[in-house]
Amino acid sequence: MPKMKTKSSAKKRFSLTASGKVKRQQAGKQHGMIKRSPAQIRNLRGSTLVSKADEKRVKKLMPYG
Repeated sequence: MPKMKTKSSAKKRFSLTASGKVKRQQAGKQHGMIKRSPAQIRNLRGSTLVSKADEKRVKKLMPYG
């Protein structure tokens, strides 16, 4: 059987941690920073984990992690 393909969009947006959780970047930091308060910009730094409800759906798009 041939290898399963990973969705390119998922491969660019998500990564798996060593314990198998799905990591993602914070939303809302791409453009329009002038509208946001400095505190909001500060809080959007770094990465966070995908919610439990969405984790199963994301893992389906990345069969090999």
